[in-house]
Amino acid sequence: MRRLTLYSLDTPYRETLSIRGFEFGNPDAEPCVAIVGAMRGNEYEQNFICAELVRRLQDMEAAGITNADKRVLVVPSVNPFSMNVAERFWPVDHTDINRMFPGYNLGETTQRIAAGLFAAVSPYAYGIQLCSYYLSGDFTPHVRITRANELSDEAIAMADDFGFPYVLVHEPSSFDTTTLNYNWQVWETRAFSVYSRDMGGLDVEVAATVQDNILRFLAARGVLDAAAAGGFHSLHISDGDLVRVRTKEAGGFFVRSVRVGQRVRRGQQLGVVVDAYDGHVREELVSPLDARVFFSHVSPTINQYTLAFSLAPSVGWEHAQ
Repeated sequence: MRRLTLYSLDTPYRETLSIRGFEFGNPDAEPCVAIVGAMRGNEYEQNFICAELVRRLQDMEAAGITNADKRVLVVPSVNPFSMNVAERFWPVDHTDINRMFPGYNLGETTQRIAAGLFAAVSPYAYGIQLCSYYLSGDFTPHVRITRANELSDEAIAMADDFGFPYVLVHEPSSFDTTTLNYNWQVWETRAFSVYSRDMGGLDVEVAATVQDNILRFLAARGVLDAAAAGGFHSLHISDGDLVRVRTKEAGGFFVRSVRVGQRVRRGQQLGVVVDAYDGHVREELVSPLDARVFFSHVSPTINQYTLAFSLAPSVGWEHAQ
């Protein structure tokens, strides 16, 4: 393993920002897989997953079960400044690094950070980003492919190698064209976005499962001479397959009745919105179909017309490998 400084930026208000990476394999080997973790300040689980991957890959390298002819790069954190001050975005101007790709090395601060990171990770054949959603919530862990070009079809076919219960194919909007995932594909990297249980916290058990899934993908690419047990026969879905359940009547305290990943039946209560003053139930949220809970709002309060749950088809979920 080699510790690398991928990019450094002097700042007038804090210490130098350094993006650190951990590289495995021979330095002159083909750049095979780049794994990028936390890009935002509240992506604790994403950072943790990558840090644990570094530890596990180091142990595997010492045991001789990594392929030295395939280079792997792990970047646990791109934005330690924001994490240090508990800010989701860049704390000075509140811009999002993951909306600045491919970056501009003479531009604003986050454009320069994006350019520095992209220069380091764009040569790799495969890219995995540990992502979080624009809404605060709890996800069923899954892998998502943003359809950018013909490489997307190759990535969709390979996504089963992770062994997640769901592979979600996302049709991009203009909002997506400045993300790392989209630009990776423009520069001919097969790109995957991995979503874990993102609650702004840390679920160690889920993090370990996501690590196993990533290691399973590495093994399928010939990086590891080992295989992770378990995994799912992934069900492929699109954004249009998800059924959204939103609040309609009012906002208030949000009390969930179900958890992410749970099977629900048509008409089953998913949660309630409770009045903040007298405690009466202002709205009951029920499932419109038989499904699995794919996403759930987790904040203690919720506003009117807000996404509370996304429900996904459950066919294929039970068929573990």
